[in-house]
Amino acid sequence: MALAIGRIEDQSFPIVQRLAQLLHARVWVTDVGRRVVASTEPADVGHDLATLSARSASRPRRIVTVTAPDSLRRLNAAEITLEQLDGERIPPHLAQAIVDLGVKEIAYQTMSPSAHELKNYFLYNLLFETSPDEGALIREGHVLGIDLTIPRAAILIDAGNYIHTMGGADQSEQDEALMRQRTQRIISSIVNFFHLPTDTICAYIGDSEIVVLKASSTHDLVAWADQRAVEGETQPSWAGLAALKRAGAALLACISHDTGADICLGIGRYHPGVRGLKLSYQDARAALTLGRQFHGANQIYCLDSLGIAAFIGISDEPTKVDLARRLLGPLDHEPELIDTVEAFFAMDCSPSATAARLCVHRNTLGYRLEKIALLTGLDPRRFDDAVQIRLALLARSLRH
Repeated sequence: MALAIGRIEDQSFPIVQRLAQLLHARVWVTDVGRRVVASTEPADVGHDLATLSARSASRPRRIVTVTAPDSLRRLNAAEITLEQLDGERIPPHLAQAIVDLGVKEIAYQTMSPSAHELKNYFLYNLLFETSPDEGALIREGHVLGIDLTIPRAAILIDAGNYIHTMGGADQSEQDEALMRQRTQRIISSIVNFFHLPTDTICAYIGDSEIVVLKASSTHDLVAWADQRAVEGETQPSWAGLAALKRAGAALLACISHDTGADICLGIGRYHPGVRGLKLSYQDARAALTLGRQFHGANQIYCLDSLGIAAFIGISDEPTKVDLARRLLGPLDHEPELIDTVEAFFAMDCSPSATAARLCVHRNTLGYRLEKIALLTGLDPRRFDDAVQIRLALLARSLRH
């Protein structure tokens, strides 16, 4: 049986449907004027129930009318009329009891969050609220089937170009349903891409953004890892980041293919412990925000690949220092190269003046600058790269 709805809101759909199932009956919900406002008979909505009854008076009917429970009265409902399709006519007091129980059952189911909603709520609190007890978070996650004991890093996905259909405060119910459907489609793409649902935790956190807590141990990232990069990485918080970027790039391509929309991804570093997931999310959030602002859509962003924007846009000083150490880490065992680049900046990037100050031939200076570019990926002779190196030197020196 279909359900048509007049002025009663969506809550009436499961209620009327459930009463029809329980009593095997046609159902009419009427207002104080006995006008049909919801029914299993679509054509009857908007008509006077007395008129409808008169039209079918010639055939025998098993009809009972009961008072609408308070929850339906708030939705402009006054009475519920039932026409049993078979069996003996149910006594009015029993019909009233069944209606009351049926409405309470639906109300309880509506108020009770689903496992999916509980999971989203838990992950939202994990990333945005402060909890003093990591053990409690681990236990709560275990109840929901979420393992927080393995290393994870955050991938933040901005799917606004796909999820939002119209936007604004006047979105229709159809638009909202389509948004939920599109959000679930992206989450399904993510889970299918990473193959193992237990390996990847996804949650919709609002504002057209989906967060992925990706297992990020060496074993979990082996499909995207460059072993040479892993062996050469000296900073734990950046370990595995290159593999996460490759995974993010492949995931971006997959989601873009599935949706046909421009999508942005922010990649966060791994931070140890359950509270580290919040820090990883904040990394991903900062990278995504700055990346969208300076570079546009359909890309992946990470703090160490944002260039000057990272030092300008990040307000957290420890993160800036970590980023500086990340960029200059390849020079940690090359004090001669550090001295060279500092002299290069002190002499306004003049090769001749720098060579004279260091008492070396210009070719030697050129060799050193080339080596710096090779080790760090930043060439001091290029303006943007030079600014990054300079800012990194300043940030690192502040904590020495």
